[in-house]
Amino acid sequence: MAKTQGPPNLIFFFTDQQRWDTLGCYGQPLAVTPNLDRLAADGMRFEYAFTPQPVCGPARACLQTGRYATETGCYVNGIALDTKEHGLAPLLSDAGYEVGYIGKWHLGSTGERKNAPGREPFHCETTAVPPERRGGYKDFWLASDVLEITSHGYDGHMFDGEMRKVEFKGYRVDCQTDFALRYLRTRTHKKPFFLFLSYLEPHFQNDHKHFEGPNGSKEKWKDFVVPGDLEGTQGDWREEYPDYLGCCHSLDGNLGRLRAELERLGLAENTLLIFSTDHGCHFKTRNSEYKRSCHDGSIRVPLIVHGPGFRGGKVVRSFASLLDIPPTLLAAARAKAPPAMRGRPLQEVVGGAPVDWRKDVFVQISEAEVGRAIRTPRWTYAVRSPKHKGGEAPGSDAYAESYLYDNEHDPHQRKNLVKDAAQAGTRAELRAKLLGYIQEVEGMRPEIQAGH
Repeated sequence: MAKTQGPPNLIFFFTDQQRWDTLGCYGQPLAVTPNLDRLAADGMRFEYAFTPQPVCGPARACLQTGRYATETGCYVNGIALDTKEHGLAPLLSDAGYEVGYIGKWHLGSTGERKNAPGREPFHCETTAVPPERRGGYKDFWLASDVLEITSHGYDGHMFDGEMRKVEFKGYRVDCQTDFALRYLRTRTHKKPFFLFLSYLEPHFQNDHKHFEGPNGSKEKWKDFVVPGDLEGTQGDWREEYPDYLGCCHSLDGNLGRLRAELERLGLAENTLLIFSTDHGCHFKTRNSEYKRSCHDGSIRVPLIVHGPGFRGGKVVRSFASLLDIPPTLLAAARAKAPPAMRGRPLQEVVGGAPVDWRKDVFVQISEAEVGRAIRTPRWTYAVRSPKHKGGEAPGSDAYAESYLYDNEHDPHQRKNLVKDAAQAGTRAELRAKLLGYIQEVEGMRPEIQAGH
């Protein structure tokens, strides 16, 4: 009789600001991601996956709680996760898991802002994150709240569970993976484990104002193929994209190292591995920075799931959201997601999507602009508040239509149809859907001024 395996180990390999089309399995023509491509060929790739908030901290709050950023209160960067949250890590602890976190946290500090109710100013951007601000990752911790402050592409430090500085020397992705491999080698296996492995790359290095790939990236990736949404635009992709791809290639190689170690330790068969990112990158082509827009360059993300229940090389075309990842992990752990979680387990679409599976996704932005959007298979419809600047408020009681894209005929979102009279009916239909989302999630029904 075959031995029944216990609940699987869980690893979330999480990158920062990685475009979906950097992966070969999503169409990247260069050999940037051979390991991820193999992971997709063996596991399951979600063709249409999206972030509910295209900026670092809010997206991470969504992943830790399974709820939208306005519901967590972390609607812009610089607002800490509520210490009372009983989110993903505590829920998995309750289910008998050892929970660990390595890398960038970005949910421990709250700045001196007037619009963060219930959050007193607290700073740990350059110091250790205290235990009560770690989201319940109580068994293993090696992280910095803002990793781009405590390190660079090469060299830096993080802090361990005892709040001690742990220095590293070398390329940041390699060093972080070294720590993860050491973690795997030191497990007692008395419990299954959940490891949230949070990288900074390919996010730009803030103080250097550049993406920092491994040495030699500029030459190695100089002959890149320009993504269609960037071609012919301004922005800084011409000088920055080679290093950006260098970051992605390094992440891919380190994913390969992680998988090899799982095989060596005999853990691969019963480990669920999820790969995704918090948002994409449009290289200053849609606004003055890299994300915080509702274009696919910002909101569409890669998503690959491999392991028990997710094998066979299938491509899933049902819409997925980062909000689905917490209930997916909980389902794999044989634990029930709380009703407040907005997503659904991706296990539900493995054999074909149920009839009530989502047909679109809802996106919030509250930083750089106060905006909302809905993305359907064909359309992207977005609105922006004329009353509030970005960061002033989580939402608004009034919006104006800002863009409409026909993704079927304009996949690179180059032609804004928001003032096209022929699409008035489409906008009215999407406006009603968007208002329904805002009412459900935010408890208000704002006015939306139609495009002219």
